[in-house]
This record gives sequence, C-alpha cells and structure tokens, in this order.
Amino acid sequence: MRGRAHLPHRRGKEAAEASRDSGCYDSGVSKDIASLLSEPSSTVAVVGATDNPSKYGYVIYRDLKRKGYRVFAVNPRRATVDSDPAYRDLKSLPEPPTIVNVVVPPRVASSVLRECVELELRNVWLQPGAESPENLAFLQENGFNYLANACIMIESRRI
Repeated sequence: MRGRAHLPHRRGKEAAEASRDSGCYDSGVSKDIASLLSEPSSTVAVVGATDNPSKYGYVIYRDLKRKGYRVFAVNPRRATVDSDPAYRDLKSLPEPPTIVNVVVPPRVASSVLRECVELELRNVWLQPGAESPENLAFLQENGFNYLANACIMIESRRI
C-alpha cells in the first residue's frame, strides 16, 4: 500500500440498496475519512482542480491549500492550477495521496474510481455532484473507504 493510510470499509447489501434508493449516502466511516485531514502527513489529490473560478474544483483546491493542506491538482487539460503543477492523472502524481477528492461529473468520476482501484488508492471523497448510483455501488463493491454527499471544505472546517 506504499505507506498510505487505509481504513477498512464494509456495509451490508441492504444498506447499499437503501442509500441508492434515497439518493443520499453517508459511508458510515465519514469520521475516519475526515480524521485523515487532521494528520500532518496527509495529502489530497483534487481531481478536477482548475483555474476556472466558476467551477467547484477552483474553490476546493484553493480552500484546502489556504488551510495548509498538501494538495495535488489533477486535471489532464491544465499544466498548472494556482501556479502549482497539474498532473494528467493519479498515476502521474509524485506520491500516492492520502485522500482522492473527486470534483468531476459522475461519468468522469467513474474512470477516476477505476484508476483508484488500479493504483490501490482506497480513500475517496466524492464531492456532491460526482456521485451516481453506479459510482456508489462501485465504491462499495471494491472495498473503498469513502465519503459521498459531503463537501470537503465544510468538513475540513470542523478539524
């Protein structure tokens, strides 16, 4: 696992079905994911980071950076974000991130999640708007430790 924090995630089939039916999901381990933000060595890859001020990837990347988090911008269409290097994909990062924060539409998020499986990155935070029933099912079926339907900017204020 190359030194990354990994917290196990397990929930029953009934819970997965209920979460899909309600359209809202709390992984049951949100405190664990959020607590990773309080660890000094934690890093966050923001997939969808951008310099476009009308996008959440703009606000989230800068908010986490301003709060002192070590962040990596992941965006295949950008060379830089906020004067920092932008990486084409997760496998291009200089080190495995503690948390992969996904700020892209569900269709793009599904390919990001497949890359996370390939790279054994298991701590995923799906921002509101990145979820879909299929993405949530994929997270569950592949044993991710994840949080969905919660904003990392809000949760990081509580730490």
